[in-house]
Amino acid sequence: MNNQQSSDSNEFVGNLKNGIWLFGVSSWVFGITDRSIASFSDGYLSALDLTQLFTAATFFVAWIFLKPVKV
Repeated sequence: MNNQQSSDSNEFVGNLKNGIWLFGVSSWVFGITDRSIASFSDGYLSALDLTQLFTAATFFVAWIFLKPVKV
């Protein structure tokens, strides 16, 4: 009985981690898309626009590497 509860809770935690990671991926994609549209809407890129895009892209790549592994 106790082993079954442990297995169920491990599965729940794994699904929760994966769900949070997927939500983060979609949030980062939305953020990068939003920044890109805002940056290109005026017709030229400033240094601040490039810095913001580079920072967002760097954090997105880091988030990709944080993907939880199934145990």
